[in-house]
Amino acid sequence: MIKITMVLTGKLTNIFVNPHFEIIFAALIWGSTGAIVKVLNLRPTTITFFRFAVPAMVMVILFLFKDIRCLKSNNKLMILASALNAVRMPFYFASFMLTTIANAIIILYTWPIFVTIFGAVFLKEKISRRNIWQLLLAFIGILIIYSNKRLNFADKDFLGMSSMLLSAFIYSFTVIIFKRESQKHSKYEIIWYQNIFGAFAFFPFLCINHPFPTSGQFVLLTGYACLIGVIGFSLFFSALKKIKASVAALLTYFEVITAILLGLIFFKETISWNIFAGSLLIVGSTILQKRKYKI
Repeated sequence: MIKITMVLTGKLTNIFVNPHFEIIFAALIWGSTGAIVKVLNLRPTTITFFRFAVPAMVMVILFLFKDIRCLKSNNKLMILASALNAVRMPFYFASFMLTTIANAIIILYTWPIFVTIFGAVFLKEKISRRNIWQLLLAFIGILIIYSNKRLNFADKDFLGMSSMLLSAFIYSFTVIIFKRESQKHSKYEIIWYQNIFGAFAFFPFLCINHPFPTSGQFVLLTGYACLIGVIGFSLFFSALKKIKASVAALLTYFEVITAILLGLIFFKETISWNIFAGSLLIVGSTILQKRKYKI
C-alpha cells in the first residue's frame, strides 16, 4: 500500500513539474482576466498599475530574502521587453471593457501565430509541417469567429478587438525576448523585468484616475495581480526554459476556453455558432499538440 502511494505521489509530482502542464495551468489562471476586469469596472491604466506593481513588489521582497541581484550587466533586451509589456497592457485591459470576453480572448490568440513566425526568425526554431497545420487550424477558427461581424471604427467591438490585436502583436515580441534570455535568468528575475517598467510608468495614473479603487476593489486587484503576475507567469517562464516558444504558444489556447466559459456563466454572454465552431478548431489544434508531446 505504501509502495502504491509512493508511486502515485511520484506520478502526480511529475505531472505538476511537466513543462506542458505548467503552461496549461498558467493558461487556466490567465483565463480569469476578462471576468475580473469586468467586475472591477475601473480605468485600464489603474488596473495596469496594480498588475505591474504587485508582482514587482513581491519579487523585490523575494530578492531581499534570497540576496539576489536583479540588475545585471548587458540586460538591454530584458529592459526592452519590460517596456514593450508596459505599452501593450493598457490595450489588453481596454479590450475586455469594450467588447465581450469571447471576442477579446479569441483576438488575443493571434499571438501564437506571431510567436511561431518570430521564433523561426529570431530563435532559429524549426517550423514543422505539423506546426503549420496546427496554426492553420487555429487561424481558421479565428476567421470563423469573425464571420458574422460587421465592424466599423465607431463600433466598440471593433475598437476592443483592435486593441487586443495590437496587444497580441506586441506580446509576441516579449515572449520571444524572454525565451531567448530565459537561460540567463531565473523565472523570478524574468517576472521582475516583466513588471518593473510598467510599475513606475503607471504609478501617476493611480494618483490622477477617478474613481480611486474601493477597499474591496483594492483587495481584488492585489489578489488578481499575485495570481496572474506571480503564480501564472512563474509556471509559464519555468516551462519556457524547457520547451519551444511555438509549443508553449499552442498550449496556452486553454486560456480561450476558460475565458469563454466564465463570460457565458457569469456575464450571460451568448455563444453563437461561429464562436462555438471556431473554439472547437482552436481546442483541436491544442489537442494535436498534446498528442505529439504525450503530456
